[in-house]
Amino acid sequence: MAGRLLLRACSTLRRNVVTKPLHRTMSSVGGIPTDDEQATGLERRTLQALKQGKDPYSILKPKAYAGTKEDPHIVPGIGSKRLVGCVCEEDNTAIVWFWVHEGDAQRCPSCGSHYKLVHHELPH
Repeated sequence: MAGRLLLRACSTLRRNVVTKPLHRTMSSVGGIPTDDEQATGLERRTLQALKQGKDPYSILKPKAYAGTKEDPHIVPGIGSKRLVGCVCEEDNTAIVWFWVHEGDAQRCPSCGSHYKLVHHELPH
């Protein structure tokens, strides 16, 4: 009995109350914001640098070098030396580790590829 009364009361309230359908769309405020519009902090600085053609955090794939003495693999570094790992063959599971120092290009002791350390400034 109480359930029927409650249903009748709710149905009469629904008929008398004028309700507008809820529409929450972004069209009223200019559309869905893009990544550039909603990015903040470090993400925003990175996106702005990528628009200018810079790659401050080495996000993009590096340029391929021949590995010869004339065209060595470029190794960015913030110090005067850096540890480099060379996978000499494509399907090799062993990594040959060696130090590369600023100055002339150095050779991998195993395969002979050349690597050159280039000073790289941090973006922040």
